[in-house]
Amino acid sequence: MRHLKTTVHPDIEHLDDKTVFQRKAARAIVVEGENILLLYTERYHDYTIPGGGLDEGEDVIAGMVRELQEETGARNIHSIKPFGIYEEFRPWYKDDADVMHMTSYCYSCKIDAQLGETAYEDYEVKNGMKPVWVNIHDAIAHNEKTIAESPKKGMSIERETYLLHLIAKEML
Repeated sequence: MRHLKTTVHPDIEHLDDKTVFQRKAARAIVVEGENILLLYTERYHDYTIPGGGLDEGEDVIAGMVRELQEETGARNIHSIKPFGIYEEFRPWYKDDADVMHMTSYCYSCKIDAQLGETAYEDYEVKNGMKPVWVNIHDAIAHNEKTIAESPKKGMSIERETYLLHLIAKEML
């Protein structure tokens, strides 16, 4: 799979003598015309691509399918194709490591138009997460406004907005 980008949090000057926690994630790109299936999160006021961390030993595509079903209620997921890998190095604030290296495996796919039931985790419910079909250009503009105005923004919204720009350029 092609490498899209690697980002390093500004607080990480080097990895020498650092303990690095490896996290793998899978993300699902579902486009229909100029609309894209995204997750809107009320707490962060942003749009994100469905996906998340893989369970220990979980196949990447199986994890992408699981995350897409849980977060959006997507059904009949098919025509799965590799899109690219996005890497991030971020500070890790737990005792087992200093830095998290997250590798996101992104795939495009198709689904049935009608969404089923979601299966959110508690924190996703508390954050006000919900699946929405939105015009990709509107989502990009929204995220860029949030990046410019929100003190809560982090590396995630920057990743998502970068990916949305690339998807708009290559898939529309």
